[in-house]
This record gives sequence, C-alpha cells and structure tokens, in this order.
Amino acid sequence: MSPFKPKFFTTIKNYSKDQFLGDLTAGIIVAIIALPLSIALAIASGVSPEKGLHTAIIAGFLISFLGGSRVQIGGPTGAFMVIVYGIVTEFGVDGLIMATMMGGVMMIAMGLLKLGGVIKFIPHPITTGFTSGIAVTIFSSQIKDFFGLTTEALPAEFLEKWHIYIGAFHTLDVTTVIIGLVALGIIVFWPKRFSKIPGSLIALVVTTLIVQLGNLDVMTIGGKFGELSSAFPTPQLPAFSLEKMTMLIGPAFTIALLGSIESLLSAVVADGMIGGRHRSNTELIGQGIANVASGLFGGIPATGAIARTVANIKNGGTTPVAGMTHAVVLLLIMLLFMPLAQMVPLASLAAILMVVAYNMSEWREFISLLKSPKSDVTVLLITFFITVLVDLVMAIEIGMVLAALLFMKRMADVTEVSELTRDTAEEDDSFTPKFDRSLLQRLPQHIQVYEINGPLFFGAADKFLEVINEVDGTTQTMILRLRNVPAMDATAVHALKRFIKACHKHKIKILLSGLKPQPYEVLSKAGVIDTIGEEHIFEHFEAALAFAENRHYELASKPFTPV
Repeated sequence: MSPFKPKFFTTIKNYSKDQFLGDLTAGIIVAIIALPLSIALAIASGVSPEKGLHTAIIAGFLISFLGGSRVQIGGPTGAFMVIVYGIVTEFGVDGLIMATMMGGVMMIAMGLLKLGGVIKFIPHPITTGFTSGIAVTIFSSQIKDFFGLTTEALPAEFLEKWHIYIGAFHTLDVTTVIIGLVALGIIVFWPKRFSKIPGSLIALVVTTLIVQLGNLDVMTIGGKFGELSSAFPTPQLPAFSLEKMTMLIGPAFTIALLGSIESLLSAVVADGMIGGRHRSNTELIGQGIANVASGLFGGIPATGAIARTVANIKNGGTTPVAGMTHAVVLLLIMLLFMPLAQMVPLASLAAILMVVAYNMSEWREFISLLKSPKSDVTVLLITFFITVLVDLVMAIEIGMVLAALLFMKRMADVTEVSELTRDTAEEDDSFTPKFDRSLLQRLPQHIQVYEINGPLFFGAADKFLEVINEVDGTTQTMILRLRNVPAMDATAVHALKRFIKACHKHKIKILLSGLKPQPYEVLSKAGVIDTIGEEHIFEHFEAALAFAENRHYELASKPFTPV
C-alpha cells in the first residue's frame, strides 16, 4: 500500500453542498483565529510579520490539500518559536530557510519509510517536558514587549535574557503595560461571553484603536519593522552550501521531529473528536512538502496546530476544504489589509503569546507526572530544564537517550534468572501442582535447573552470566527452562555461548526446554543449536528431565517443534 494517499482525494468523491457550507464557515473563522497568531509567532521567532502569514497561507493550504487528516489545520505554531529564534540568531534568515526545507525533506523521507507509527513511541514525559519548556521560553521572550522595556538585543539563552530584563526593568513603560493588560483581559474574558469571534482578534482591534485614537507613545509593528508588504512572495532558493547544510542538520532534524510529533498529536486529537482515522505516513509527507514550499517562499516551519484544528471541527469543518479555505481567506486579508497591521501594538501581540504559552504549558499534566515513578520524573525534569536552559535539540537528544536507557533498565529488572530446586517446588505457588511440583520434588542431585523469565537481551545478559559462577561441582546436566523467554538478541546469544563453553569445560551436558520460535531462530542462525545438538532441545521440561535421568519416556524421543 502506498504511504501517500491524501485525505482530500478521498473526501472529495462524495462532497456535498452542506459540507461545503460547513467547511466555508469553519475556514473563515479559523482564518480569523490564525491571523493574529501568525503575525505574533513570526515576530517572536525573529522574522518579519508577513512571513508568519506567508507560512499560514502556503503551508496551511498544502497541509490540508496533501495531508492525511480530514480536518487538520496547519501553520506556524508556538512549538517552533524557540528553535526558529535560535536559528535566525546564529545563521540568519537564509539559514532558517535552509533548515526549514531540510526539515521538510526529512519529514517526507520519514513518511516514505512509513515511520509515522514510530513517533508514538516517544515517551510522554519527553513530550510533556519539552512542551512545557518551550512554553516557559515563549513566555519569557515576551517580557520586553509586554512591559515596554528598553534593552539591547536579546540573546537566545534563557538566563542571559533574564539577566538583561532585570537590569532594564527600571525602563518599564506604564502605558505599554496598561495596553498589554487590556489585551490580556480581553483574550481571557471575551470567550466566556462571545465564543464565535476569537478574543485575540478583538484584543488587537480594541488596543490598536486605543493607541491610534489616543495617540499613545506605544511601540507598534510598524514602529519596529517599518512598512509591511502586502505582495505575495515569489519563490527563491537560498544560497545552499555543504558547510552550512552540515551545520544545520541538527536544527533541521529538530524541526522535522517536532513538526512530526505535533502534527500527529493534533491528528490523533482530531480523530477522537470526529470519530475518524488519519493516515500518519501521508500526514508526514504532506507536512514535509508544505515545509519545503514554505521555505521556498521565505516562510518559517509549519505543522498541525491543535487549537486551530479543534476550532475547525467545532465550527463545522469536516473535510480538507476547510483548511484550504482558511489559507485562501488569509491570502485575501493579507492582500487587502496588511498595511493596517502596522498599527498593532507589540504589547498586544505579547499578550496573545503569553496566553498561547499558558495553554501550551500543560502545567496540570506536568504536576501529575511528578507523581510518576522516579525514572519518568527524571526524564521529565531533565528534558524540561535542558529545553529551557540549553536548547531544544539537546533536550530531545538527551531525553530520548535517557528514556531508552531507563527503559532497558526496566526490562532488565523484569527478566529473572532463578534456580529451580526441590525447595522451590514447596515454596513457590507459580508451578502447576500436578506437573512441575512433582517433577522438581524428584530432582536428582546431579541435575541443575534454571528458569529464565522475560526477554533475554543485552540489558539482562549479565544476570545470565552470573549463573556460570553458581554451577555446582557435582552437576552432570544443566537444564535451561526458556518457556517464558519471548525474545533473545545477539548479546544474549554471546552470553549463552560463554555459558556453554564453561559447561563443556566442566563436562556438563546442557539441555534446553520450551524454546519459543524467535529464540530458536536466533540460536539456530548463530550455530548454537548445532553446538548443543538438536537432540538436546525439548518441547517440555518433563521430556528434558526424563532425558537427563536416562529414562526412556516417550516424550523424550519426540522431535522438537518450537512452541
């Protein structure tokens, strides 16, 4: 089955007039929501305001047209703000465009390789940790504009940024703070009475009118960026170089990974609301194409936006046409009204992003995770603090490595290697009374039995090797009971070979019982089956014990078949 099958072409086959009216209404409302967010996110990311709209228009259209979700709305999101600001600070806008396009190519490759389902294996403490960390970073980045501080150029680093804030807090502008508080109040309280029109748009309109009619000395978008262009951008490739691309691999991978995670999480949320099922690999390919196109037109990274997707569903959107409509409406707004955006106060945009940061923080989920096992709490806190204090790239890398190591430790803790003796039969209730108990109770002194429970892999192989040092000098036969070993890896095979060598040195015969298909295949390919001898491998423990006792039970002569 092809990994690329956009939902648009599936839903359009039986498209109706009622669906179009619902999609049109939803698309217009979502465009109104996306307008101030796109501008605010662009400014906070260190690029000019129109680039946010370019991204929402181009990438937003393609994500809906080529994606794997019926109702996904794409565009710039808060998750990218931190990484984008860092790239712009270090590599400039050209570097950002290159990283965006490289990230898009990586997402396309992930979709073609059918890795859409793999994203779900990223542990929840990692996603919560870096999402909460990004929220804190977004909030802190808006302090200057919200309070009207006069500062030097702000660094990307969290602690250095706050050092500058503290030193410049005496420059606080009361008028700017009032405008910011008015905007914040409208954003918070407006939806409680009027849910159809987004509070962020009302906040921008009201505060802009207050500033312009009152002729207030408050910094606006025009005051910072000058005249804004309403022209649609033309495609242009940046000056690619192998050296720069090598330096941007890390940030590009972060864009790809972050975009993939957020878009698929958004698609899952949407599935739950509409009772549908998205195509994860198609979604990744569509997101990748959208990011390549966004970079080609000078935009910033884009992904599925959960809040806008939810708004789309609640306002009647049922097919990708709603997302495409939202992009077209934004294009019309940009072409007709972009110059008016110059009058918007920066404090109002800062208020919008502070609310975005609050909603993104998942602080309730963060607090609940602090009650989890210590290993999960460790992953959560390390990912969070590295995201805030260092950077997102390192947070993801260290978080994934740490989570993998802790997972291996847990799996190793689950795997047990224990000796079965006559005492075991009397003390342990896990044995079948009519079968295993009676067998172990007649166990001769010269036969040792060890049972392994759990997957036998490199994290647990050391437990198996400890058995070598416990071999009794009087032992003539060693039975390894492997009925509860579902899987085995190369390290476990190496440990078993060392065990066999040690047993052969002491003239101890090795018998295996209860081998599952996967371990049998692994041992067969490694030549261990030939070393032990097929005749020394048994389907049941009773047959192995009978063979060891030199009794000619019928079970002992049966050919082995993996169970």
